[in-house]
Amino acid sequence: MKERSDMILKDERSYTTEEIARLLKVSKLTVYDLINKGELPAYRVGRQNRIDSIDLENYINSSKNKSMNKRSNTNDTPSDVVRSIKDAVIISGQDITLDILADSIKLEGFKSLRDYNGSLNSLISMYNGKCTIVSTHLFDGDTKEYNIPFIKRILTGHSYMVINLVSRWAGFYVKPGNPKKIKTWEDLTNLNVTIINREKGSGARVLLDEQIRIRNISPKELKGYYNEETNHFSIATAVAQGIADVGIGIEKASKIVDVDFIPLIKESYDLVIIKSEEQSDLIQSLLKILNSSEFKKKINTIDGYDISKTGTVIFETN
Repeated sequence: MKERSDMILKDERSYTTEEIARLLKVSKLTVYDLINKGELPAYRVGRQNRIDSIDLENYINSSKNKSMNKRSNTNDTPSDVVRSIKDAVIISGQDITLDILADSIKLEGFKSLRDYNGSLNSLISMYNGKCTIVSTHLFDGDTKEYNIPFIKRILTGHSYMVINLVSRWAGFYVKPGNPKKIKTWEDLTNLNVTIINREKGSGARVLLDEQIRIRNISPKELKGYYNEETNHFSIATAVAQGIADVGIGIEKASKIVDVDFIPLIKESYDLVIIKSEEQSDLIQSLLKILNSSEFKKKINTIDGYDISKTGTVIFETN
């Protein structure tokens, strides 16, 4: 184990939860649970948890000592961790409003964990029984509707409820003054325009792909299409630094990073939860939280969100 830790920690650095999961060969949810239980010290940088290399080494060595004293604890994912994850409310999505929701759910007596997945991947995880509450902002080019067409296709055979969390503007990040005069989706095909894209499965990536699909634009026509970042702030930062001329994201990031924002579409950022007898109490608590003045007040303090439909049931199966 010492040789393994020396190999992992060959330089002093900090790691994301995704990197820790790959190094330890466990799921991200296991890492989140270890952080939540205080076994793996972490701190926040923006919306990401970071773990210092020394703390990872200490955890590895501590686990080694425990396994030597009690052989039953040698698995990467101990039974108590699995049970803890199973009993937790797992909220999947990347927006800061979900962190506020997770804290509110804890106050209702539930244990909550965060899973930072994109909209499409989150829905697939829910279909496979790995998420409790999923956030989604997926634009369907054929119906011009958000979320419901995708949810119906992916959660086939499930009973569920769709509730609005917030509404928000999505559009282009461009350099201050918009020197290349980028205003429409067609402008992305200009040979002197380089884009920066989101990762597959994210709502912003689906928005771009659907918009160019209905306009018969090939991804090959977009310079930079295959260059990816994993969140709105990274996209806005890439534009600010001149790595790209334009990126797709939500308005909030433009208020923090030095870029201009070209609004294109008002998107519905909704929550999905499976309906079942076991989750009836959670559903009632979720509706109570979303419709409370206290929760809406917290969201309203953050620029870029519209709470006029927060707590509204958008769609529900029988």
